[in-house]
Amino acid sequence: MADPMKIRATLKGDTAEIRILMAHAMETGQRKDAAGNTVPPHFIQAMTVEVGGKKVVDGHVGTSVSRNPVFGFKVKGAKAGDKVVVSWVDNKGDKRTDEAAIA
Repeated sequence: MADPMKIRATLKGDTAEIRILMAHAMETGQRKDAAGNTVPPHFIQAMTVEVGGKKVVDGHVGTSVSRNPVFGFKVKGAKAGDKVVVSWVDNKGDKRTDEAAIA
């Protein structure tokens, strides 16, 4: 299982600023190891973000995203204490879901 995501969600007025660090290798399948063997692809394919029970992001991710990606965005209409739930699925079927509250 992957390391937990780091989610920072702060309220500024009626807008929540959300930043997410996803711990993932994000291998493209094009890199070679020290022995010259191709490292198999292993990358996040899909991610979702819910704020206060409403889906605000339903995205697809691919091999062009770097290792341990950071995503950031703003959501209008959020309130302090709303739960932010972030989930991802990778190309090997691994899944991760973490949550935080808006401060």
